Amino acid sequence: MARKSLVEFVQELERRGDAPAWVHHRGYRTERWSYRQTARVARQFARELETRGIQRGDRVLIWGENCAEWVAAFLGSILRGAVAVPMDRTAAPEFALRVARETQARLMVVGRDLAAACAPSSTSSTSFASSTSSTPLPSLLLLDELTPTLARLGDGPYSPPPLARSDLAQLVFTSGTTAEPKGVAISHGNMLANLEPLEAAVQPYLKYEWIVHPLRFLDLLPLSHVFGQFMGIWVPPLLGGTVFFHSTLNPAEVTRTIRRERISVLIAVPRMLESLRDRVVREAEAGGRHLDFQRDFAWAAPEGGVHFARRWWRFRRAHNEFGWKFWAFICGGAALDAETEEFWRRLSFVVIQGYGLTETTSLISVNHPFQRSQGSIGKVLPGRELRLSEIGEILVRGENVAAGYWQSGGFRPAAEPGEGWFHTGDVGTLDAAGNLFFKGRQKNVIVTPEGMNVYPEDLEAALRAQPAVRDAVVVALPRQKNAEACAVLLLHASPPGGEDQTAREAVTGANERLGPHQRIRHWQVWPEDDFPRTSTQKPRTNLILERALAMEQAWPGVPAAAGRPSGPLAELVARVTGRAPQTLPANATLDRDLGFNSLERVELISALEDRYQTELSEASVTEATTVGDLAQLIEQQPAAGPGYHYPAWTQQWWQQAVRLAAYYLFVWPATLLLAHPRVRGRELLRGVGGPVLVISNHVTEMDIGFILAALPARLRHRLAVAMIGERLRDMRNPPPGTAFLRGWLDRVEYFLIVALFNVFPLPQRSGYRQSFEYAGASADRGYSVLVFPEGRRTPDGRLSPFRAGIGLLAKRLGLPVVPVRIDGLYDLRRARKRVAPPGAVRVSVGQPLEIGPDATEASIVASLEQAVAALRWPKDFS
Repeated sequence: MARKSLVEFVQELERRGDAPAWVHHRGYRTERWSYRQTARVARQFARELETRGIQRGDRVLIWGENCAEWVAAFLGSILRGAVAVPMDRTAAPEFALRVARETQARLMVVGRDLAAACAPSSTSSTSFASSTSSTPLPSLLLLDELTPTLARLGDGPYSPPPLARSDLAQLVFTSGTTAEPKGVAISHGNMLANLEPLEAAVQPYLKYEWIVHPLRFLDLLPLSHVFGQFMGIWVPPLLGGTVFFHSTLNPAEVTRTIRRERISVLIAVPRMLESLRDRVVREAEAGGRHLDFQRDFAWAAPEGGVHFARRWWRFRRAHNEFGWKFWAFICGGAALDAETEEFWRRLSFVVIQGYGLTETTSLISVNHPFQRSQGSIGKVLPGRELRLSEIGEILVRGENVAAGYWQSGGFRPAAEPGEGWFHTGDVGTLDAAGNLFFKGRQKNVIVTPEGMNVYPEDLEAALRAQPAVRDAVVVALPRQKNAEACAVLLLHASPPGGEDQTAREAVTGANERLGPHQRIRHWQVWPEDDFPRTSTQKPRTNLILERALAMEQAWPGVPAAAGRPSGPLAELVARVTGRAPQTLPANATLDRDLGFNSLERVELISALEDRYQTELSEASVTEATTVGDLAQLIEQQPAAGPGYHYPAWTQQWWQQAVRLAAYYLFVWPATLLLAHPRVRGRELLRGVGGPVLVISNHVTEMDIGFILAALPARLRHRLAVAMIGERLRDMRNPPPGTAFLRGWLDRVEYFLIVALFNVFPLPQRSGYRQSFEYAGASADRGYSVLVFPEGRRTPDGRLSPFRAGIGLLAKRLGLPVVPVRIDGLYDLRRARKRVAPPGAVRVSVGQPLEIGPDATEASIVASLEQAVAALRWPKDFS
């Protein structure tokens, strides 16, 4: 039976109970929301809208990163009958505010990091107000604080207003920042027309779900896009699945998350599948298996007819890298090239493609996971009609076609008048079995490999606003089945030989006016006095594109005589950018000349880490402005060696029991017999249940024993301790040249330290990111974390400056910080005494500190250092 509206679907979520539904990272912590919790917060959000006087049909703008709160706000808007206006997290503030005013949004639900851009006094808001109507900005609600904000509304039932399939559910704005905002108006019926066929299709397979239960999805698509919504909100509940949201697109991080969280299916744009493919190849090269991999890859060719299971076993190294539960990719947002699809097929991974547009509420066709046709984008879903025009354009008709467009406060239909066919602007073919094949794009929109829509008119307007540009035409350079924008410029008079510099400055100026996904990465200066034009003086874009393709021989704006790096670094940069190594001069800038976008930056970080077996921070790569800077950055990294090990077994229940028994049988008595420390301030921790972040000055290797003695049992029993990573690594893997007996003693000592004190590595030079993530995972499991922020034992008994990393860790863990100070121990260390009289060692515990979300890392470091320094034990204290 067809549903009357999406409200019925939202109400059904509660039936899933406490099963995990949506998981996201916040800082270094992981938040897991059940179906019941999400449904409760959605009801509370609907009541919040009601108390604010927001009625059926009023607009609510949602702008922030993917998270469970985003889902709850969206579903709550559905329940209230409000029209959600999802905004891309990377949208320019000017564009988001313009959309808010154009739609007359009554409320903006935004992430904390975006709230400043929405303040009336902000630069973007002030400057933008001068160019738009005087309509005031709507009130704000912080996405990060949605749960505590709505807690006052209780958990009672909610009665939604009567809604029909014709009611609007959302307005999705896909235009850029400079054009007039145009939102696709999507109704409840549009979304149900896609959801109901999928629901019917999965029903026969639900009886097999127990084999892969729980089904876990890693969704890398933004929820502001319709396809991201379907795969991140609507489809997983049909299977009782769990959706994980991820904040980084670094292929190495994505791979680790898939393995750690035992992900079953990855949802991503084609570029991510290409990046992961390249990483698999790099891993084979780094392991000296490149020739073997090539031989196996050729053996798995389709014409060989090799069975799925045999291919799976042959490429078991790749499957082990992703984890044994991972088996499928779902790809959307742009067309996936046949080469990448074939790569994953040969490795025995399933690749499912969906085809659709925002105007068709995402899906027109989808590949069946077990009945695929190579190179096809699937068969048309039930409930819609598809035909090809005389020139092969894909035309669609059905309830899934959007109601229309919202622009300048008015509506216009999306489908052509008359028979109601929607012209997609895409060209395709159909085979005898009804499989649809994508052949290219006809309409004037560029869809990048990242799945982002770029409208040439937006880029041309930004270019023509530059003083040096007389005229500009933006054409699409083919990239497999997608494209990238290329600006072809007509310049005013330039100094002799200065055209390259003038063009570069003009493009840089234009990029400052554009959103991140619109940035111009390729440009050329037209060699003639004017563009070829039609009789009405319009540029003949077909001829301009033809010439642009012929001119695309080297990097635009980069002197051919510049020095050129060679070797692996140049090859890696070339692999990420798609350019041949010999065209990468050392002085080529990453932004202007190589045109790196945000996804390519994280891909480059991953490629460099894989190749050089090191870890780079995104900040260090961001600070590198040229290819030469990258080479210098790599040279400064420590030599590759064994990685840091983060054992999972140390926090198993059985190991915790062993650790507690060993502590109370040996460590506790030894602490009392050898020093019997005096403790003050423990009463300040009454009511603190944990987990907490404990920080302390560092005096000797015995500090841990005294801190454990000072903490209450509830914190003492579940404590993870950070230790210098380089020392732990050398104990676990003794360096070459270490004597045989010394090496084995180091390994035994490593095992005892890790097992008895739950120690994990905190590197001093590089690799801290994974250590901080491990600290966050420990906190998620209920463990407090102990860190010595000085990073070394005191050389003179005085407190050394805290390292900057403690500010980042404290902020992103979001835990109360308990300062601790040890006094008197340095005097014993200097005197080389092993036994101290009772009370000679004194431990002070301070008041737990709450770290505000708006505090800077530098201010946190200063306040924590001050808190530990203030705990110095007074000489006259008894």
